[in-house]
Amino acid sequence: MRAVVQRVNHSNVEVDGKIIGEIDDGLLVFLGIGNEDDEVDLNYLVEKVIGLRIFEDDKGKMNLSLLDVKGELLVVSQFTLYGDVRKGKRPNFTSSASAEIAEKMYMDFIKKCREYDIKVEEGKFGANMKVNIENGGPVTILLDSKKTF
Repeated sequence: MRAVVQRVNHSNVEVDGKIIGEIDDGLLVFLGIGNEDDEVDLNYLVEKVIGLRIFEDDKGKMNLSLLDVKGELLVVSQFTLYGDVRKGKRPNFTSSASAEIAEKMYMDFIKKCREYDIKVEEGKFGANMKVNIENGGPVTILLDSKKTF
């Protein structure tokens, strides 16, 4: 699994002109599911996202997690995180999980995040979404459950 995690002051996601998910102060997570991902990858990424210490403490040092600041989470599916452009210029998505598997893992990710008793909003899997982002920092972190980067 791969994630692009952005610290945000505000973010929302729209489908067909309607806001379907919206957060203030927290994290926006673009989540991609690979065809080799399993429960271990899922648990690793949930723990990593929830525990990322990328919020500033009272000394201005990035030392606090989402839980510490009582932040909110917006999770948006993003299969293009598995786009491979090492050959040519058109992305190859053969490493992305099938829609059926990816949607289940996406929903499982959201369910596990909600177990932390934080506000978790979501996009609509497979939909054409408009994501509005007001970055905080900006702070952007790349995560990969296979630890390739």
